Formats: sequence, C-alpha cells, structure tokens
Amino acid sequence: MIRAALIGLGTWGQNLVRSVHGRSAAIGFVAAATRTPDKAREFARAHGLRMLPSYEDALRDPGIDAVVLATPHSLHTDQVVAAAAAGKHVFCEKPLGLDAASAERAARACADHGVTLAVGYNWRFQPALREIRRLLDDGTLGRVLHLEGNFCGPSAYRFPRGHWRHDREEVPAGGMTGRGVHVIDAMLHLAGPIEAVTAQSFRLAQDFGVDDTTSMLLRFRGGATGYLGTVIATAETWRLQVFGSKGWAEVGDVEHLPTWSLRTCFFDPEHITVKQKPVVHTFAETSTERAELEHFAEAAAARRPLATPGGDAVHNVAVLQAILSSIERQAAVRVA
Repeated sequence: MIRAALIGLGTWGQNLVRSVHGRSAAIGFVAAATRTPDKAREFARAHGLRMLPSYEDALRDPGIDAVVLATPHSLHTDQVVAAAAAGKHVFCEKPLGLDAASAERAARACADHGVTLAVGYNWRFQPALREIRRLLDDGTLGRVLHLEGNFCGPSAYRFPRGHWRHDREEVPAGGMTGRGVHVIDAMLHLAGPIEAVTAQSFRLAQDFGVDDTTSMLLRFRGGATGYLGTVIATAETWRLQVFGSKGWAEVGDVEHLPTWSLRTCFFDPEHITVKQKPVVHTFAETSTERAELEHFAEAAAARRPLATPGGDAVHNVAVLQAILSSIERQAAVRVA
C-alpha cells in the first residue's frame, strides 16, 4: 500500500481522504498538513491522520511514500518540484501550474527524479467517457468533427471577498481554473491537442472577485472545432457533447461526481431523413476519486510515469495560458 500524506485539508482534500478511507488496498492516507490545522483536527483524528506541522515535514518523513496536493493553484509547481527532489511520488490536483513553463518544470522534475506524477483529472475514470473513447477508437462515431461543453455553477457566490478563490492571480479566467480545465482535459482525451483558441471573459454578476462568465472557441490539431463555456454565477450544470461523422455522444447533468449516464444518437445512412431517437446507456456505480488515486498508487508502486513532460497535463496548462492571452489581446492565439 502507498502511504500518502494529504497537503490541504479543505473540502476537496477531505473528499479525497473519504474516497479511499477503509476502501482501498492500494493507497491510504496516514498524515496531513494544512494551513488551518484547528479546522481540520477532528477530521484528521476520525480518519487516523497524523497532523504534521508543515509540508516540509511530510517530505522529510520516511513513513510517507507520496504526497497528495489539494492546495491553491499557484503553489502546485513548487510543491511538486520539492516533492520530486525529496523522492516522493506526487498526486497534484488540477491544474498542474498556471503557465506552461511552470507545468513543464514540474513534470520534468518528477521525470528526472524517477517519481510518479499524476494530476487530478478524475473525469477520465468515468465509464461513460471511456465508452465515448471506445466509440471513437472503433470507428462507431466516425471522425470527430466538433466538441462542445460547459461546466457552470454558483462558485462566485460561495466564497467571501478576500478569499483566495476570488484572487485573479490564483483563479485566472474565472471558472476555467476550477471547472473548465476538466472539460479541456476530457476534450484532449477524445480529440487530441488543441491548436488555437479565441476567448472572452468578464465579471458581470458581482462588484468583486474573478470573472464569472468565460467562453472559448477551440481549434484542434486534428481539424475538429469546439467551444466551451464556464459561468460561475448561475445554477449548477455541465455538459460535454462529441459530434462525429456518424453520430453524436453526450454526457451531462447537474452533479458531476456520481457515475454518469451516456446518450448516443446515430443517423441511418439508408434513411437520412428519418430522425433517430437517442439511446441512454447506464454504467455500474464507481468512485472516480478512488479510481484516480488507486491508478496513481499502482503506477507509483511500479515507478511508472503518468503525467510526463509535454503530456496532456502540461498541454492543458498551455491551453489555459493561450486562453488568458486571447482574452487580453482580444484575438485568436495559437497554443504553444
């Protein structure tokens, strides 16, 4: 079993602990460090976590094999680099960094020190998304022509003025850093690298904080087009639809953590004018958080790389950087 220390015991960090506590033979949390220990002490006690004074203490602890980072975005790169230098495997919540050079530096550090790096894109462990990937691989959907998605909710209203999630340096392009990067990662998984973006972003709902309404047009290297919206001052909703040359596949709902269902629809080439009804596919319940952590643990135990220099986790940050540049320049921008 990989013995992990959780760094950051906020809402999402606690969710990661609960996902494997008493449920996994591959990974277990044995320690934690947080900036607000008094708020998390009871949770740590209930889940058998040793509270450590600092992140550095976790890196020095020989009883810890890996660190799981559920910390503010701007801290990720330096924390990953430090973990790699200490010989600890790293699971980092998304995004890996806030610019492509930083993300590449983090991935390179782990590669150079021979430790496993994973980034928390748990959508890839949804059975429905894996089924869409299969439908593309076997040609059932045909060629990918277009992808569209959104990931929205009332995030802008959850945090008070002065909270780090209202800091434009920590949360550039509004919902892109907390929500939109999940959709981008799913699109990369299904359609490959993104070549160029055109983006716009505004703060419309409140007189403080980050942008709440961000939208993007995407051009994929393979030729497909796409668009994505993240509105963080509205009711919860999310959706991803993939249009192929033979039909489409769609996922989406209000909740995004439970197991998704999938809708598919294909036209009949012998009867083009007959409108076909979508078919709904359901899947066995799964915890994507436990699945991603166990996938990381199995790779770490084998010292097998996951997130690598130049890989999707780094490219995702390059896309985010291009989105920011497009917003600033009010023009299309090629992804580095």
